[in-house]
Amino acid sequence: MNIIRAENYSEMSQLAAKKLIEQVNEKSNSVLGLATGSTPEGLYEEIIKENKAGNVSFKDVESFNLDEYVGLNKDNDQSYHYYMHHLLFNHIDIDSGQVNLPNGDANDLQEECNSYEKAIKQADGIDIQILGIGLNGHIGFNEPGTPFSMQTHVVDLDESTRQANARFFDSIDDVPTQAITMGIDTIMQSKQIILLVSGSQKAEALDKLVNGPVTEDFPASILQKHANVTIIADQDALSELSE
Repeated sequence: MNIIRAENYSEMSQLAAKKLIEQVNEKSNSVLGLATGSTPEGLYEEIIKENKAGNVSFKDVESFNLDEYVGLNKDNDQSYHYYMHHLLFNHIDIDSGQVNLPNGDANDLQEECNSYEKAIKQADGIDIQILGIGLNGHIGFNEPGTPFSMQTHVVDLDESTRQANARFFDSIDDVPTQAITMGIDTIMQSKQIILLVSGSQKAEALDKLVNGPVTEDFPASILQKHANVTIIADQDALSELSE
């Protein structure tokens, strides 16, 4: 597990962008695993800037997003489909046919999960997966207690996760109660993982991830078992981490 210390959020985003761009420039048809939420927004801003400057092209890249809310259609401005297009895909030269997100509005959610998992395998897996970490240790939407053996599945969102995401909605009542997420086993099959952690509110979770036991009660702890994980964290997030 490699830990890179960034001075602040901006530097964290720049360092993550550099690693992702190196991957794509080395392998033009890389398969990227992407995340949503506030943490990767700076990373996506950097990617757009570098793409527009001609320093990287995504025209041969395929992407898979970690998750999507159940019950929100693609045009809903709180869906991750909307988020990814608004904040990234509409601004870079990626082929829209190579962009993959779970369909949270599918009629058969289990079939959607199976199809998504199959598509990742057909792409020969994810070369580099971007992750954040929840206060309760969730990665993707894999909440505490999720078996490490799970692949893409429907999850009931923990109340703490819904509360944390309520700031994006008009009220807590509007926050979906379920999501489709890549499973922990799916994430762990990624060839390389980059975990982004920013802010003092994530410091305890980061310390637990690095120094705590590997347990399904804290899903991110499984990353201790992955052969190629880089944690890029700012000083605030690293404040509780022992040397």
